[in-house]
Amino acid sequence: MFSRSKSSTPITSAIRKVSKDKLYVSEPPPEWFGNSANPRNDPTWTNGNWLKSRFHFSFAEYGDGPQQFGVLRVQNDDLVQPKRMFGTHPHSNMEIITYVVEGDLTHKDSRGNEETLGPGSIQFMSAGTGIRHSEGNPNEKPLRFIQSWITPRRMNLTPNYGSARGEVCSRRDQWTRVAADWEDKTADDEKIAVRIHQDCNVWATETTKELDFELAQGRQAYLLCVDGAVDISSQDEAKSLERHDAAELYGPLKLHFTPKTDNAHMLMFEMASSPGRSGRPDAE
Repeated sequence: MFSRSKSSTPITSAIRKVSKDKLYVSEPPPEWFGNSANPRNDPTWTNGNWLKSRFHFSFAEYGDGPQQFGVLRVQNDDLVQPKRMFGTHPHSNMEIITYVVEGDLTHKDSRGNEETLGPGSIQFMSAGTGIRHSEGNPNEKPLRFIQSWITPRRMNLTPNYGSARGEVCSRRDQWTRVAADWEDKTADDEKIAVRIHQDCNVWATETTKELDFELAQGRQAYLLCVDGAVDISSQDEAKSLERHDAAELYGPLKLHFTPKTDNAHMLMFEMASSPGRSGRPDAE
């Protein structure tokens, strides 16, 4: 499924833009995941194929891309049309985080978990020794979600599942930590429901105001512009991101975010620096 690791790219800039034009776009046949043929004329569909997925890293049929960014191994931006699902399939030894952007995501797994989550909700699955699940969109409106896979610090953990329902007010005009490390005691104090087995924090915001974020020495982050547009600046560097663009960020940085639209929606994975496991060759 995955190609061999490539040597890392020398980092010469602390803010490196990953343009949406550099992402691999996958539109697999519906039968691959147990779906019927795409309808010819359905007014509820916004795309001709049941799934349109943007891969940030090598995944499935895309084997020639970057392998990872630190412990972030997969990030797929998925658009699923109404009444379509990913049929039951297995996972193991990955921490899987799914962030719902629009629509409703339905999940069912081999451990008896079953639920539907709406926009802003976040779901995690520690696949560990193995778990089988299905997920998708049984409703009448399109579903968009961001699914990210994080390499755990230990293999063969006991599988686990959990979620937190999102509210816009909790992340409006501020950076809100929506997922954290099980070993991070400050996350206990903040009562963060989504916990993973890795030193990686997930932050989200939907902002109309300028925001700041300090990325410490020895830390790096992968930022996705989910919707809208935003300018990012720090010291003498600046980049502009639009919907589907991403950025690699390398600390220490005092970052300043300026929305360029009515609402800038961003998702950021912040983690320990990983020399030799970071840097896209096509980042700018």
